[in-house]
Amino acid sequence: MNEVSRRSFGRLLGAGAALVAFPDVLARTTATGPILLNSNENPYGPSPAAVKAMRDAIAESFRYPDDAEAALAETIAASHGVSTSAVLLGNGSSDILRLAADAFLPGGKKLVTADPTFESLWHHARGNEIVKVPLDAAFAHDLPKMLEAARGAALVYVCNPNNPTATITAKAAVRAFLDAVSPDTIVLVDEAYHHYVESSDYESVVPLIAKKPNLVVARTFSKIYAMAGLRAGYALASADVIKRLDAQKSWDTMNIMALAAARASLADGGFVAEGRRRNSAVRASVVDSLGAMGYKTIPSEANFIMIDTGREVRPLIAAMRTNGVHVGRLFPALPHHLRVTIGTPDEMKQFLDAFRRIEK
Repeated sequence: MNEVSRRSFGRLLGAGAALVAFPDVLARTTATGPILLNSNENPYGPSPAAVKAMRDAIAESFRYPDDAEAALAETIAASHGVSTSAVLLGNGSSDILRLAADAFLPGGKKLVTADPTFESLWHHARGNEIVKVPLDAAFAHDLPKMLEAARGAALVYVCNPNNPTATITAKAAVRAFLDAVSPDTIVLVDEAYHHYVESSDYESVVPLIAKKPNLVVARTFSKIYAMAGLRAGYALASADVIKRLDAQKSWDTMNIMALAAARASLADGGFVAEGRRRNSAVRASVVDSLGAMGYKTIPSEANFIMIDTGREVRPLIAAMRTNGVHVGRLFPALPHHLRVTIGTPDEMKQFLDAFRRIEK
């Protein structure tokens, strides 16, 4: 191996040492079966506190989740310094996006999004006008062009960090956009990956909710909190906007296990920092290894990367699957880029091994 590859592999091994304290995760990630790097999941599993909370919640599983919902909403409100009237729980943040489409996009209204971005709202907005604005040269949201497109729009969607590019849109640009957009246009900012961001040029817009009555922020427990299979998310917005979202919601959409795990996760202060550290270390080593092979990646502020393969990725996706590694789907706006979730050190070693075999 060349010197860069040796350093990268050493970092992978170093990051793996942190897993010694999590034997269940080690057993799971070394089990036979495909390597799943296709859905931006956290491979390390939920917080031990969340696991304990779920075990304890089993005894209450015969009860409806009303009290647990109220408790989680209070915890979320307190963590953000808002009232519970500014919080709406959802069955994952994808549920929040569906509610937004139902609440703000009655037939014939206009939705403005970036392209590529998370496609959920495109699906829920079918039958409406959907304007897709290409990302700028830095793979950030082109907010000046989105502002133009937003004239007369009912809803604008900003995914920051963006999926699938793992890029951020700078805080100054986001603030300028929120100041300039019509107050009659709802702006939904999806912060699913915000825990992973390290750049000083990024900020959450949650503190702006008090000043921006047309702003909605979506958060999830699926990513850094590793609860993708449990389904837990929430929206933060003004009380009036929350009422409009709530009017579209079914009763008791969250289960008591997810509610308990989410609340315990928020109370586990060190879990997020450790998750960010592990992700950063493994991601850097993988990017180094890919660089040594001659591949560029879009600078990532999330738990996945986009690799510029220089060719059509459909055959590559299929070949990786044949080699036991599942990677991200095709994104038509970036047909030569391959999205890969950052897994455990062992998973990423297997990814790199398979990638090298295919690229020979």
